Amino acid sequence: MSRTRPSLLRSSRPALHDVGVDPDYRFTLANERTFLAWIRTALALMAGGVAVIQFVPTFGLSGARHAVGLALVALGGVVAAGSYRHWDGNERAMRMGHRLPPSLLPRLLTAALAVVAVAVLAVVLAESRH
Repeated sequence: MSRTRPSLLRSSRPALHDVGVDPDYRFTLANERTFLAWIRTALALMAGGVAVIQFVPTFGLSGARHAVGLALVALGGVVAAGSYRHWDGNERAMRMGHRLPPSLLPRLLTAALAVVAVAVLAVVLAESRH
């Protein structure tokens, strides 16, 4: 009897375990540890965003605190989703004996956090001039 997945989870891609051959379990576990590290990063970004909204005093610029907090929460969601895609791509590549696909996550995270940092710095400097 074959297992069916709920329609929400169906995709045109074959199930992971139907692709290629099982890689050395050490590589699979290393891939999973990397995925979990990205998930911890995503959770930290989301927690940081909530903390900014809840605990940081209101900036002089209306809505700036909420914008920074929401940007961090949204970035956390993007990192979480991207980390799953990266884990799946790595696992499929290992099963097929292909090179691991490059990850955009480090560049995305670096660029987004740099933008948030510059925005916060600009708001803080503008507020200090008043």
